[in-house]
Amino acid sequence: MAENPPSNRPDDSENDDENAKDPFSEMFGSLFGGAGGFDPKNLPAGLGEAMGLSDNPEAMAQMMAQAQAMMAAMAKGDGGPVNWKMATDAARQSIASNDPSISANRASAVANAARLAEMWLDAATVFEADGSECRAFSRAEWVEKTMPVWKSLTEPVALSVGKAITAALGEQIPEQMRPMMGGAQGMLQQLGGTMFGMQLGTAVGGLAKDVLGATDIGLPLAGSAPALVPTNIAAFGEGLEIPEQEILLFAALRECAHARLFNRVPWLRSSVISAVESYARGIHIDMSRIEEAVRDIDPMNPESFQSLMGEGLFMPKRTAAQETALAKLELVLALIEGWVDEVVAAAAANLPGAPGLRETIRRRRAAGGPAENAFASLVGLELRPRRLREAAALWAHLLEERGLEGRDAIWAHPDLLPTDEDLKDPQGFTSRRQLAEASMDDIDAALSKLLAGGFDEPEAGKDDASDTPEEGGKPDSPTDSGAEKGPEPESPGDK
Repeated sequence: MAENPPSNRPDDSENDDENAKDPFSEMFGSLFGGAGGFDPKNLPAGLGEAMGLSDNPEAMAQMMAQAQAMMAAMAKGDGGPVNWKMATDAARQSIASNDPSISANRASAVANAARLAEMWLDAATVFEADGSECRAFSRAEWVEKTMPVWKSLTEPVALSVGKAITAALGEQIPEQMRPMMGGAQGMLQQLGGTMFGMQLGTAVGGLAKDVLGATDIGLPLAGSAPALVPTNIAAFGEGLEIPEQEILLFAALRECAHARLFNRVPWLRSSVISAVESYARGIHIDMSRIEEAVRDIDPMNPESFQSLMGEGLFMPKRTAAQETALAKLELVLALIEGWVDEVVAAAAANLPGAPGLRETIRRRRAAGGPAENAFASLVGLELRPRRLREAAALWAHLLEERGLEGRDAIWAHPDLLPTDEDLKDPQGFTSRRQLAEASMDDIDAALSKLLAGGFDEPEAGKDDASDTPEEGGKPDSPTDSGAEKGPEPESPGDK
């Protein structure tokens, strides 16, 4: 038995070439918690020197411990362009210190405010409630409920970002380390997805501390039922000198009005989401910015990885397709917010603090806040209704001109929605619409006549028009050069 170890060693040395592990894989194996853990003394040859840490084993160990935490998070990802587990965890972590659970009393207050809001809205719009009860979310619940929509909105951006980061990191790898890379390309892609997930989670966590409900940024983020975040409503009301109950009721009116609009206009949600996705798919990554940021990464500071996703990542120049998608999105967001603004103003006519709250919300939506700015810098898109006041003026004009049913009927089809010109000139909306409808009627009539055979043959009769007098020829005219020269039995010469 004592002779076995010596007898096995030669075999092992002979098979070293066959069983040798990629040193880069060995390092990442230790980062993932492989047997024996990480020992800075056992660094792959050249790695410490390449990273400038060959004389500082403790610093290398600290860096590897930080990297191990990131790699553990990467391991929990699903391999997609974004590590959604990391995004959700980062969002929840950013709000964990101040996120009280929803008490029964607060949940009851939200439900009661929503029921009263629905009654008031019945007189302000023809769109009916669907009977869903308004939910009360904690900030963490808001994150969990809205994350599927964030995933849909940001995956096109994340895919571009992941490719750019992978390429930039690959270029920045020291020469000494490149032979060790082997199959580490997938690892770099996961790193890009993890970094994006961390930044996205931070941005969503910031929004979770700011939004009043599930539709506060103009998109239905948490399904069809209305939902409010009481903690944020209380924070919003600080310093306004308006009773908290009035603020809660006003927030419920806005949330329930949004819910009615999206529930009763089935094409609206998909239209808004697709506009955001179309814009996101066309985003161009500023590679020079990525490369510069990668060069600035400090291995000793994990926060420097997060700064890679900061402001200036996206090229300011937009493609024609993006400009079209953005114009469509801004118009639809303005129309949504303008309609909600007008409907809520009418429904809250008897609420003393309503005028002040309306103006505060208008300014808040137009200016945005730190959380919205963080999301905009990450995704390259601002979800703000910049033309809210113009849209509200248009809906007010249509109410005066057409009544509730006529105003709300505009939402029946996307082709009926007001245009950019209508926002600039609400008074001319009806006349422009009548001209467009008359033009369409003419086209329909002409098409029906053509299909019924009511038109003469086009162009085909021109070459032989003289052969058939009924088709426009003039055989009796002495100047008609196209007259038939065939037999003329009735001529005097034949007699």
